[in-house]
Amino acid sequence: MKIAVATKDNWTQVSGHAGQTRQWLVFDCQPDGPMPEPQRVELTNEQLPHHFNDTGPHPLHDVEIMVTASAGTGYMRHMESWGAQVRLTGETDPQTALKKIVMGEALADTRFDITTTLCKLRDLFSRH
Repeated sequence: MKIAVATKDNWTQVSGHAGQTRQWLVFDCQPDGPMPEPQRVELTNEQLPHHFNDTGPHPLHDVEIMVTASAGTGYMRHMESWGAQVRLTGETDPQTALKKIVMGEALADTRFDITTTLCKLRDLFSRH
């Protein structure tokens, strides 16, 4: 199962506003296997989910779970159309978030983020 974590601050913290996140850590988790090393995926402006026109392949297309601190409903619907489930978390450490998902534990509740409110407003007019 592939799990992607939106990151900021040079790959060290879970990022909010997933539709505009460039840096993703992608973990290819194997059943009963050790915690995998992440693959770093840096998206171009055209590849950002808010801008991507869904033509052709995308570096995150085969991801099953996407982890972020915030995302609007339009983003969640868009990722669902890719076959990915979006999980929101207040965790700041990508490795901690990954371990909790793999262990089946609940993620920390999200923190207030004004960009989430702005995303929800934008989603009212979104093509997704």
